[in-house]
Formats: sequence, C-alpha cells, structure tokens
Amino acid sequence: MSAQYTLAESATLEGTSLHTGAKVTLTIKPAPENHGFKFRRIDLSDQPFINADADKVQTVERATTLAEGSVKVHTVEHVLSALTGMGVDNAIIEMDANEPPIGDGSSRPFVELIKKAGLKAQDAPRKVWEIREPIHQEMGDGTIITIVPSKTFRVSVTNVGPEGRFTQYFSSEVTPEIYEKEIAPARTFVYYEDVKPLLEKGLIKGGSLESAVVIRGNEVMSKEPVRYTNEFARHKALDLIGDLMLSGKRILGHVIAVKPGHGPNTKMASTLKKEYARMRAMVPAPITIPDGESVLDVNEVMRILPHRYPFLMVDRVIDFGEDTCTALKNVSINEPYFQGHFPGHPIMPGVLQLEGMAQVSSILMLRKPENLGKIGYFLSADNVKWRKPVMPGDTLITEAKTTKVRGNIGQTSCRCLVNGEVVSEADLKFALFDR
Repeated sequence: MSAQYTLAESATLEGTSLHTGAKVTLTIKPAPENHGFKFRRIDLSDQPFINADADKVQTVERATTLAEGSVKVHTVEHVLSALTGMGVDNAIIEMDANEPPIGDGSSRPFVELIKKAGLKAQDAPRKVWEIREPIHQEMGDGTIITIVPSKTFRVSVTNVGPEGRFTQYFSSEVTPEIYEKEIAPARTFVYYEDVKPLLEKGLIKGGSLESAVVIRGNEVMSKEPVRYTNEFARHKALDLIGDLMLSGKRILGHVIAVKPGHGPNTKMASTLKKEYARMRAMVPAPITIPDGESVLDVNEVMRILPHRYPFLMVDRVIDFGEDTCTALKNVSINEPYFQGHFPGHPIMPGVLQLEGMAQVSSILMLRKPENLGKIGYFLSADNVKWRKPVMPGDTLITEAKTTKVRGNIGQTSCRCLVNGEVVSEADLKFALFDR
C-alpha cells in the first residue's frame, strides 16, 4: 500500500477568474495526514474553510461550486483534478477571491504549481477504494456514467456536442505521468451559441480566447491550434477526475462516461460517497467469541471433520445454537486456487463456498454425542444462488441451520456472508455414516 502525499512546501499562482473576472491569488499549502482537500477564503474576515465534499456542492452550471453557509468557492474542478491526477492526497487551497484563476482553461498551470511545490510522502497509508461491482447512473439527456471493476484508475469519455458536433472519445489509465502529459493540457471549451446566454447570467466575465476554446459551427476559434485531435473529450476527462474526487475517495475502477458534465459528475461523486458509507456500515463489529464448548478452534474443527489443507473451509466455529452453527473463514490471497481463479482478478470459487456450507452443516450434526466418530457425505444441493464475488481479504461467515433430520439423513439451510451481505446460499442434504 502506498503512502499518502502532501506538498513539500507552499506555492502561489496569480491570475483572473473565469466567471467573476476578478483578480485572484491562489496558494496551495501542505496539510496533515487524512486531511483531504480544503479551500480557504483568506479574503474574508474569519478566513473560513470549505471542504472539497460532494455534500457541499451548490450549483453545477458550467462549473462546480461549493458552499458552506453563505461562503462559496466556484470552479473548483480544475485544481482538484490537478491535485488528484498528480498524486496529492492532502492540501489546503487558499484564495483571496471566490474562484481560482482560469489560466489557459486547462489544469496545466496547477500541475506546474504542484511540481514547483514538490511532493512529500507522509506516514499514513493511502486509502484506495477498489470498486468490485458496477455503479451505474443515467440522466434523461442521454448522459451515462458507469464505474466498473479495474485494478487501475481509468477513465473513458465520449464527448457529444449539439447535433453530434465534435463527437470525440478518449480513454486512458490515470497516473501522474499520463495525467501531466495527456490530460492536464486539454482546455475548456464553449459553443458560440452559448456565450451570450452565459454573459446574460453574469458568467464567463473573465473568459477570452486565451482561456477557452470557442466552437462556432464546425470551426474552432482559439489563440492556438487544438492541442489534441480529441482535446474536448480529454478536457471532459479532466473535469470528471476533479469532480469525482468530491467523493473523498480515490478509487480503483474504470469510469466510463458518455456526455459527462458537472451535474452528472458531482451526482456520481455523491453516489460514491453514499455507497462507501453504506459498505462501511455493513462491516460487522468485532466478533465476541463465547467461552466453552460453543466455540471450536481449528484444531477442534479438525477433530470433527476429516478435511485437511487445501480443502478445509472452516477456520473456526464462532457460535452454536439449538439447531444452528456459525463458522468463520479468513479468505487469504495465499489460497492455492487463486493462482488460476482468476489470474489478475482473484475470486473464491462458488463451489468452494458450497463446500464450506456442507462442512459447517457436518459440524452441526457431528457435534451431537450420538454422531461422534461418524463422517458426513454430501448428497444434494438445491436452491443454490451465488450473489456476490468473494475476494482475498474477505472474512467469510457461514451459517447453517438444521431444517430436517430423519435417521442418518439431515437437511440444512445455509448461507455465506461478507460484511453482513449474503454472497451465496443453498439448501443441502447429507448422510452420516460410520468411518
């Protein structure tokens, strides 16, 4: 696991804000571990902070605005994108106005500022959330953002203009090296027909052909040629990276976006934040192990079951009831089956979860005095369902409940859980025989 990073020292940038047209001085400063990104309005008497947080998003018209009470900061996406893309985890962004300088309309000026300040590793490890299941969002205008599992952070963006003009595509893994070269220089853009309405709303007062690309019909108006043939899609990716960081979490996942914008981007950031909180809430409290015969350690388990490495699916029994048994298995990357199931994307085979249910069911029956010394044979499995993948690092809780016993034939209802969520379930039948 890599370390968190902050800035080695402070660095300052001066310029003009895009929407307000005001002169502004922005300074990025080091911040302590687990601090995240916070803006500070030093032009106000109490110099208040505003967290870079999806819950603070107020408006998203042509830019992302954060607010804390009556205090606002506008157009935060470019500086957040640069900090995220360049591998910074903790920083204070001080401004003597309510909006960062627009520069050339890209995040390159902020990348240069970060390089000027330098990076400093911190003692705390970087927390990265690996997306394990697709997260999907659709808007009524055809905008789609989906995040699917990936071992890297990757963005794929399709930009679609009015009447399909300048439809462009960009896809890339995001690393500091790639971000600086392939994403940061991409400039913001506006369609000519939108300029007047924006001015009437009091926006883009600081805009010019030096700070944005203007699209008129099928022509591009700019002080310099386009920097990439797909510059607009790259800028959409730039915005997306900055907006998604409002979730407060770096992710490992592939973000696929069609017609993204600040509204959908920040909505997805909010969804990510809520989904992460939901997942954390499902993490079970530390297990209190009862005393006495109601708990079996692995040595006691092996005195009951004949199974041994690599086929023993129970590390310990953590609870017994009248007709129930609950067992635990710590799923380690060292499990031999992960070498082939699957390389680069290890998943515990569902049939082994089923085997674990059978073993816990056997313990439930073999624990009874009249069954001591016998062995359980698996007869059938019904209503088998696999609902979610089980990964290395998961704690697999297996529950078995006796539903019927007739002679030496037993039936159980079983389920496996990870973080309180059912990952698999089945109804089992087995027979007990003398060894």
